[in-house]
Amino acid sequence: MRSIRPLLAAASAVAALTLTATACGPTEDNAGGDKQPTASATPSAGGKITIPPDLKERLKEHGIDVDRWRGGEWKNWDRDKWLREAKDFVNPIIEDLWDPDRMRDAERPDKPVEEEDISGDKGVTDPTPEPVRAKAVQPPYHSSEPASGKVFFDGPEGSMVCSATVVQDPAHPGKSNMVWTAGHCVHAGKKGGWYRNIAFVPSYNDSGKPTAALESATREEIAPYGVWWSDWAQTSQQWIDQGGQTGGKGAPYDYAVLHVTPEKGGTGKSLEETVGAALPVDFNAPAVPKIASMTATGYPAGKPFDGQKMFQCADKPGRLSVKADQPTMYRIGCSMTGGSSGGGWVATGKDGKPALVSNTSIGPVSAGWLAGPRLGAEAKALYEGVSKKYANQ
Repeated sequence: MRSIRPLLAAASAVAALTLTATACGPTEDNAGGDKQPTASATPSAGGKITIPPDLKERLKEHGIDVDRWRGGEWKNWDRDKWLREAKDFVNPIIEDLWDPDRMRDAERPDKPVEEEDISGDKGVTDPTPEPVRAKAVQPPYHSSEPASGKVFFDGPEGSMVCSATVVQDPAHPGKSNMVWTAGHCVHAGKKGGWYRNIAFVPSYNDSGKPTAALESATREEIAPYGVWWSDWAQTSQQWIDQGGQTGGKGAPYDYAVLHVTPEKGGTGKSLEETVGAALPVDFNAPAVPKIASMTATGYPAGKPFDGQKMFQCADKPGRLSVKADQPTMYRIGCSMTGGSSGGGWVATGKDGKPALVSNTSIGPVSAGWLAGPRLGAEAKALYEGVSKKYANQ
């Protein structure tokens, strides 16, 4: 796994703060969107993914033969074949692609940005929080954090990883197949398109095995609740239009929703029924001063972590302004590093129960804090759009 680049001192007396999308993937941008999906790969009666005819034709316009995709065509990252538009998302299942070795070795590329790129309106940015040391979640993870897991995906730079959370589906109470993560975990933003082979593994390494032991672990030990492939993903239009591999553009909208299906057909149970949990999403969380604490969960992969175990940070949030004309973000003290991106931030909801209120988006290379987007109308529209798309299935 790549090490995180050292923090470079600026020429002046002030050290340059380098930020990175603390996640997995390739950028620290957004997800939440105005455009609604028009077609997707959907599960057939046999549990496999079939491609709707209209999408198949659009893919052919890009020179993509879906019938050759599973044979390795997905590895072609030619600019003209890197699907960009929301309506062109395609992610057919390739059985056993995510084997134990591939999952263990997935990494997060470094994506630094200078402090001036995220300076925003300093009048609404609270003081930098004191660092909070991440605490290891006690295994088995399913007992304490059953809704948490890892997202794996492929990009031009190789296999990558993020964190994610099972969330409730308004259209299917108690039977959700929806997962919340960061926008930069599914789409490269302005200069790229959709990542490929996107899959979710709940309670990855559930028993908390040491890294050395994982080298001989079976797939069932690493992924005891299965591998769930994304048959639809939606990220914000802001991220698609603005997102980049460096800089803080779009970070206030850095969220995404996946709809997933089991790789091998499963037992007929939904993801929520399989793991026994799904969090509600609060799109109207109280103002920062009224929130006593938020807990961020993830699988940090940058040093000193290696991405194989689940960690958490709990802290009272402050505000971070990335751009003056965009919403402020939540910020907490936390030592988690890259790989934790997309992981859920949980606070006590109005009903007194835990609710997802944000996700890890960006943080400094020095790993002293994390920032996540405030979930508002754009995020709610995205979430409800994915739910409605599968309401009759």
